[in-house]
Amino acid sequence: MRDVLAGWRALLRPGDVLVALGGLALCGYAVLSLWQGGRPDGAVVRAGGRVVAEVDLATPRLIEVAGPLGTTRIEIQPGRARVAADPGPRQYCVRQGWLTQAGAVAICAPNEVSLALTGRGADYDSLNY
Repeated sequence: MRDVLAGWRALLRPGDVLVALGGLALCGYAVLSLWQGGRPDGAVVRAGGRVVAEVDLATPRLIEVAGPLGTTRIEIQPGRARVAADPGPRQYCVRQGWLTQAGAVAICAPNEVSLALTGRGADYDSLNY
């Protein structure tokens, strides 16, 4: 095993080590800056495909949205939003918890209600048409 390591060390030059360290630094920068969604500045609430409310995330408020199954309650706090209650059977949108990044979406499909955070640095998982 020592012979193998000694063979590799003989091939390495100081510039090779600098290039490897530079690559690691670039990867670290990319993880910290590029893979994070931006800060949200607003929220868009839709019901039945229509925009019901566009709100700023600066002030706390509670929004009640009527859907086919009943009323969905959306809670807004400074910098974040969540679906607090929904009459849907599986509660997927409620279980998502607080949405804190621009581009994040909570969809209550059975009640046809959705909550989306907007901002400059939206991080999209998928695009629809």
